[in-house]
Amino acid sequence: MQRAIALAERAGAAGEVPVGAVLVRGNEIIGEGWNQPIASHDPTAHAEIKALRDAGERLGAYRLPGTTMVVTLEPCPMCVGAMIHARVDRVVFGASDPKTGACGGALALHADPTHNHRLEVQGGVDAERCASLLREFFRARRGRVG
Repeated sequence: MQRAIALAERAGAAGEVPVGAVLVRGNEIIGEGWNQPIASHDPTAHAEIKALRDAGERLGAYRLPGTTMVVTLEPCPMCVGAMIHARVDRVVFGASDPKTGACGGALALHADPTHNHRLEVQGGVDAERCASLLREFFRARRGRVG
């Protein structure tokens, strides 16, 4: 989670919503990403999608079984769908997202019985630190301090 937080800080410093993600197999980071939709003019450039793309390019594969996605914010429906298609085994996230989270926050797409693959989910890892990054980012954007 520490590396994902560092990537989230990178996104925030660039004016993007501070979300970072790493894809891990065993003890090795095989992909990483941070939110970049504004800079890349790409609405799909979420941290998780960037991490999946990075891993796919490094490994020369689009299926990524045996992996865990570690992300600072509960993934949205698009990202959960991409992880299901990539056959990611597990998602570990920090802050919950009750508005758009798809791992139990607003939806539970990770465990939908109609999918041919389901994700194991663990939320709340370093949740306060991850949530704090988001609160501080949006507070600063609204021009408020403290």
